[in-house]
Amino acid sequence: MSFTPNSNICEPAKPITTDWKSIKWNKVYRYVTSLQRRIYRASRNNDRKKVRDLQRQLMRSDSALLTAIKRVTQVNKGKYTPGIDGFKATSDKAREELYDILKCMKMKLHRPKPALRKYIPKKNGKSRSLGIPTIKDRIYQEIIRMALEPAWEAKFEPTSNGFRPGRRQHDSVRRNYYNIQSGQWCWIFEGDFQSCFDTLSHEFILNQIRDFPHYTLVKRFLEAGYVDNGVFHETSQGTPQGGLLSPLLANIALHGMEKTLGISYKESPSRFIPKGKYRVSRFADDFLIFAKTKEDIEVVPKLLETYLKERGLILSEEKTKITHLSEGFNFLGFNFKRYKDGISRIRPSKDSLKKFKEEVDYIFKSSYGHNVGVLIHRLNPLIRGTANYWRYAIYGIKDLSKMDNYIWNKTFNFLNRLHSNKSWKWIKNKYFTSKNDGIHHSNWILTDPLTGDTLDKMSWYTPRKYIMIKHDYSPYDGDKKEYFESRKHKFYISTR
Repeated sequence: MSFTPNSNICEPAKPITTDWKSIKWNKVYRYVTSLQRRIYRASRNNDRKKVRDLQRQLMRSDSALLTAIKRVTQVNKGKYTPGIDGFKATSDKAREELYDILKCMKMKLHRPKPALRKYIPKKNGKSRSLGIPTIKDRIYQEIIRMALEPAWEAKFEPTSNGFRPGRRQHDSVRRNYYNIQSGQWCWIFEGDFQSCFDTLSHEFILNQIRDFPHYTLVKRFLEAGYVDNGVFHETSQGTPQGGLLSPLLANIALHGMEKTLGISYKESPSRFIPKGKYRVSRFADDFLIFAKTKEDIEVVPKLLETYLKERGLILSEEKTKITHLSEGFNFLGFNFKRYKDGISRIRPSKDSLKKFKEEVDYIFKSSYGHNVGVLIHRLNPLIRGTANYWRYAIYGIKDLSKMDNYIWNKTFNFLNRLHSNKSWKWIKNKYFTSKNDGIHHSNWILTDPLTGDTLDKMSWYTPRKYIMIKHDYSPYDGDKKEYFESRKHKFYISTR
């Protein structure tokens, strides 16, 4: 199989034997899921030999290869983004050819190509680097992830929620609320690792997975380097953001913070009760540590010294600080604060509100010269996505209404500009309708007169109380299948 920068075609050495459309995907997924659950159970029982045997069985299977090809070339967002070889597999025929070639190749002999370095802007004016592997490298990384993740899901700490199956940002947000609602855990260490993904120690990561069957291939991926603006660079540390394996390897490296801080758990009939002088909440490389006294929180940097040194990390001076709950702190787009009335509240942070306004401004400016239908089509996804994220901040309903007012003022100016020679009464009759469906009531709903499409209001998305995932539960635990099935539909309680 040949991958060249100017060729998007791979030619198999033998005739195609796979019909992509005829594959029984349910059977494929069941096989993969069954083995992953067995890996999880063996890891939970600390049966290392069985874990390795099952991992080998999974990575050698046709089902794992098929699943990886489908996820990389059909499901994932980066399916149309090639690596340095320029190769993409965007058709069923190309996927069939890719499968027929890869199933005849030995994964352990694979030599990864350097990642293609790209840059995306950050809100602080800096940029974040992304390393984009080739399609073939992504497929092998996905197979490794499928085998490695279940074993580590059996070990990961319950306070870690970033880039893990069955968990999301709101699990960390809710955990923060539980920590602060009593007012006792009032001192907060706001931590951020400086360039975490770029500085993680390869030696430490590899030492953690030394029993993994494809340990050597993981080492090759870490050391594959990257190409930036046509120049090759070696990588002696870090995991490239953009690789499918990188988030898992980062979580493996960052695992152990609870143990470092002396946190343990006591199981009660209804929940797991944390014990110790500290409480932790972590999402990827952002973390918070809570303590009851200033003295306890001030020694946290000292306690973390060995933890950081082993992993090749240092704390960011810019983002790391100690805060009292009465001052408030930001995490994952929310602000947490205890007010004078003794109530702890969660609201969208000022930075999040500012970013939302900037995105609204951009949409309005880019929609000048277009009709109202285009504006509605562009605004609604932003409104729905942001409101659905913020609605779990129970005390953020006023902020949602303020954003509605902001959008209304922008809409008023947009329509006056669109019809500068028309009266406001004419504009009102043409573009605004009434709505009263028992839930939403308004006489001023922006409506596209051609299609009848309407603009959503953020205040329609009523607050909800998010139900945090239970302790260390994982979708890979077959005994928790019903729990996660019900959680798909019941992860919140309406506060209406």
